Amino acid sequence: MASAPTWLSDGRAWYRVSTEAGGAYILVDPGTGSRVPAFDHDRLAAALGEASGQTIDATALPVRSLSGDGTGITVTLAVQVDGDASTFTCAVATYRCAPASQELRDPPPNSVVSPDGTRAAFIRDYNLWMQDLATGTDTRLTHDGVRHHGYATNNAGWTHSDRPVLTWSPDSRKIATFRHDERGVGDMVLTRTNVGRPEVEAWPYPLPGDSVIFRIERMVIDVSDAAAPRLVPFDMPPDAHRSMVSDHVACGGRACDLLWFPDGSQVAFVSSSRDHKEAWVRVADARTAAVRTLFHETSETHIGDAGAGENWRVLPESNELIWWSQRDNWVHLYLYDLTTGALKNRITTGDGNVVDLLHVDEAQRTIYFTGQGKEPGRDPYFEHLYRIGFDGSGEELLTPEDAHHLISMAPDGGAFIDRFSTPTTPPVAVLRNADGELLTRLEEADISRLVAAGWKPPTAITMKGRDGTTDIHGLMYTPTRLDSTRVYPIVNYIYPGPQSGSVGSRSFTSARRDNQALAELGFVVVAIDGMGTPGRSKAFHDTYYGNMIDNTLPDQVAGIRQLAQRYPFIDLDRVGIWGHSGGGFATAAAMFLYPEFFHVGISESGNHDNRNYEDDWGERYHGLLVENPDGTDNYTAVATQTHAANLQGKLLLAHGGMDDNVPPFNTYLVVEALIEAGKDFDLLILPNARHGYGRFNNYMMRRRWDYFTQHLLGATPPKEYVIGAGG
Repeated sequence: MASAPTWLSDGRAWYRVSTEAGGAYILVDPGTGSRVPAFDHDRLAAALGEASGQTIDATALPVRSLSGDGTGITVTLAVQVDGDASTFTCAVATYRCAPASQELRDPPPNSVVSPDGTRAAFIRDYNLWMQDLATGTDTRLTHDGVRHHGYATNNAGWTHSDRPVLTWSPDSRKIATFRHDERGVGDMVLTRTNVGRPEVEAWPYPLPGDSVIFRIERMVIDVSDAAAPRLVPFDMPPDAHRSMVSDHVACGGRACDLLWFPDGSQVAFVSSSRDHKEAWVRVADARTAAVRTLFHETSETHIGDAGAGENWRVLPESNELIWWSQRDNWVHLYLYDLTTGALKNRITTGDGNVVDLLHVDEAQRTIYFTGQGKEPGRDPYFEHLYRIGFDGSGEELLTPEDAHHLISMAPDGGAFIDRFSTPTTPPVAVLRNADGELLTRLEEADISRLVAAGWKPPTAITMKGRDGTTDIHGLMYTPTRLDSTRVYPIVNYIYPGPQSGSVGSRSFTSARRDNQALAELGFVVVAIDGMGTPGRSKAFHDTYYGNMIDNTLPDQVAGIRQLAQRYPFIDLDRVGIWGHSGGGFATAAAMFLYPEFFHVGISESGNHDNRNYEDDWGERYHGLLVENPDGTDNYTAVATQTHAANLQGKLLLAHGGMDDNVPPFNTYLVVEALIEAGKDFDLLILPNARHGYGRFNNYMMRRRWDYFTQHLLGATPPKEYVIGAGG
C-alpha cells in the first residue's frame, strides 16, 4: 500500500510502499511518466552502515526525507548511534553518506517553523518568542503576556497544549496570531488517582451558557528586523473563540480561518459569532492594523462545520477572493471582488459538496477541487477530483472510477497522484496529468495474504432514513462463517458526530475499530451514517439541529429494521449498541429513548449533558443556552440523565477518570440519575485514563466483547481473556 506522496522542488514525487520484503521508496516523474526505485536499497543500507558504524536493514531504512533539484537525489536518514538519534545525508549519485550538516539547529519543542525553515516561534512564560535556527539566538516578541492572558495560547478547553497557534507569512517576515483572553473563564478540575494526597489538574474550560468565554485579540508581529520586532494589534474588538471549521481556533498548528496575502502585506480572516450564526470575512493591513469587512454571512442554524476544509483563497493579482458557503444547501464556491466585497459570480452549482480546494491556476482561471455527492448512483461520501473555470464553466470529472479518491496535486498543478479505493476494494495508485489522463499505473495493493488469513470485507448497505425517502448509507460486518439459516444478534456501532459519522473514511482499511472482530464472536455489526451527519446537504446535516439527543437514532432504528427484513439472519429481539464520546452519548440516549428496541448498550466517555461539555460544541449544534421560567433550560431535555428512568435493558457505562476532553462528571450525572431511579447498571471507571483510554484500550475492548457475549448471546465469555496473548 502506498503512503501519501511528497512532491520535490524539481517536480518529481516520492512515496513509500509496503511490500512482502519490507518498505520500498519510489520516485515518480510526471514529465516522463516514469516510476522507478528512488535508490538502490541495498547500496544505500551499506553506505549508511559504513558511515554510522551500525547494521542497517535494507528493508527498513530509517528515511526521514528525500530532496532533489533535478540533478540528483539526497536522502536524509535518522540512525540510533550509541543510544542517540543521529542524522545522516546520503547522495544517491555516489552512495556516500555523511553526518548531516548542522547549519540549522533542530527547532525548540512545540514550536512552529517559518516557511523558509530558518526561524521557529514558541511560547515561553505566556509570551511568544522566536529562535534563529542558524545561531540559536532567542528573541522575545511580546512582553506583557501573563497567565490567562497569553500570546498564541493553544487552549480550547477540551484540548490544550504548549504549541502556539499562529500562521507565518509566506516570506517568513511576519506572524499572524492573537492574545488569548481567558480571564474570568471558570476552571475544569480533575483529580488523579494516586497514593497520598490527590494531584489536581485545573485549567480554564468554558461551558454553554457561561457569561464569559475565551476571546482572541488578533494581531500581526512583524519580525523583519529580528532585533526590533513590531507588534501590530488589529483595530477591532476581540473575537469570540470560534472558527468555521473547528471547535478550536487552531488547525494543525496554524490559525483557522486565516490566509496571508502572497506578499505578506495583508491578512484575510473570518470572525465568527459565539452562536456560529454569523461570520464576517475581513482583511487587515499588516502594517497599519486597519481592518475592513468584505461581507457578512448569516444562517438560521450554524455557518461552516467542525471538520470541514478551509476552501477559500485570496487572489490579489486579479483582485478576487474565492469563498465557500453552504448558503445554497451545499458547499459551493463563489467569486468575490477583493476590494469591495461584491459577489462577482457563483462558481459551482448543483447537488454535491466542494470538499477541498486543491489548486488554483490563476493564469488559466481554473480551480481543482475534490467534491462528493456529485455523481448519481455512487456512494455520496466518495470524493472525486474536479476542474472548473472561475466563471463556473466547464466543470469536469478528472477521476472516473467509482471509488473514494485521495488526491495529491503537484504544486504547479501539472499532475496529480490519485490513490483510490472503497471500503471493500483495495487501493490503487495512479499518476495522471492535469487533464485527468492516465500517465502511469503506480501501485495496486495485493490483499491475497489478507484474504488467505480469513479476512472478510464488510458489506456496503443502503437504506431509507426516518422520512422513508432519503437514502442513508453504512457498512455491515458478518461472521466469516455466516450461517444464513441461523439468526444473529445485531450490534449497532454509533458515532453520530455531528462533525463526523459512524462509518468514517470511505477508503479501504483492513480493520475498522473492532467491528469485524466483534462479528466473529457471533454478531452482525452495523455502522450507519444517519440523517444529521455531515458530507451531504446542509438540510441533511441540520436534521436535528437544536435537538442533540436525537443523535441520528431514528435513522439507526429505521435502518436496522430494514436490514432485518432484507437479511432474515438478523434477530431484532437481540439488539445491542455501543459508541465512544459522542457515540457514548448516543448509546445512553438509545437505551433510554428506545428501550423496547435496544436491549444492551455500552456507553463510553459520553458527553451526556452538554452543559458539562465545552461551550463551542453545544452552542454550535444546539444553540445558545436559554433559561426557562421553571428553572430548566433548552439543554435540560437533551441531557441523557433526564431520561434515565426509562432504562429497561443492560447498560455498561465507562469513562476515563482523567478525561480532559469530555470530563467524567458527564457519566457521573447519568450514574446518579440511574441510582435515584432504582435502576441496575454496570460502571467501569478507568483510573487516570484520558479520553482515548491509552493503555486500557485492550481491556475495554475485551470487556465490550464480554458484555455483548454474555447479554446478547447468553454465553459465558472466557474469564479474563488477554487480547494478543493467544488464549
